[in-house]
Amino acid sequence: MAVATRRRGLVRIPRWGLVVLVLAVVTAGTVWLVLSTRRPPAPGCTVASADNADHWALTPDQAQNAATIAGVGLRSGMPDHAVTVALATAFQESKLRNLTGGDLDSAGLFQQRPSQGWGTYAQVTDPIHASESFFRRLRAQPNWAQLTVTEAAQLVQRSAAPGAYAQWEAEARALAGALTGETPAALTCHNLVLAPSAGDLAATASAELGTSAVSGAHERGQGWSLASWLVANAVRFGIDRIAFDGQTWTAATGAWTGGGPADGTLNLHRLPVGA
Repeated sequence: MAVATRRRGLVRIPRWGLVVLVLAVVTAGTVWLVLSTRRPPAPGCTVASADNADHWALTPDQAQNAATIAGVGLRSGMPDHAVTVALATAFQESKLRNLTGGDLDSAGLFQQRPSQGWGTYAQVTDPIHASESFFRRLRAQPNWAQLTVTEAAQLVQRSAAPGAYAQWEAEARALAGALTGETPAALTCHNLVLAPSAGDLAATASAELGTSAVSGAHERGQGWSLASWLVANAVRFGIDRIAFDGQTWTAATGAWTGGGPADGTLNLHRLPVGA
């Protein structure tokens, strides 16, 4: 007796089903490629003009160097105009980077030359010493306070391009306003990669700003100067939160936002070491 057999046919997929399947595979592959190659946003800082109409981008290193220059200027009793002159000079000479070399024997933030009496190589590449030297020579120039930024800078630097400092004036003025406390909440840093730091915050503040009393009660202008200095040094000291004058900056948001007491007390939080 013959045994009947049934052939099991292949399942036929409709043409539209094949299209959907191909699209799904392509989409999944594209998503995987994007996610696997996406890089985290680069850390950065932003400074705003006094009227908040203009904004300039800085690297965290540039912001930290600017904070050192401004802090030394304030400690030396120099006015905001002097800080603007110094920052414009450092922008032009080194892009606010502490360079290890330059033209001839120039080095450091201001490209000062040991052979021209600016100090040893170690001194001109020390941001604090270099800033002190710049302000000392600026103060010695007759009528410097009545001069434009580029004129005052040229008296100190004796550059072959005397008009070059003018191009940095607007950005330098905005940065000086933030770091001297004239413009509250004007400096922010975002997407920072923080780690706990055992660095001596009080000693550094004393060396740069002339005070180790960073947190606590402060007059409004001084408080904002300190708050901006802390933002610029957040990576250096593992600072993830700063609050002053009813505003709070956090590393998580990368911005100043309303909230907190406006009682003149500056508070900060550092990532705990060894936690």
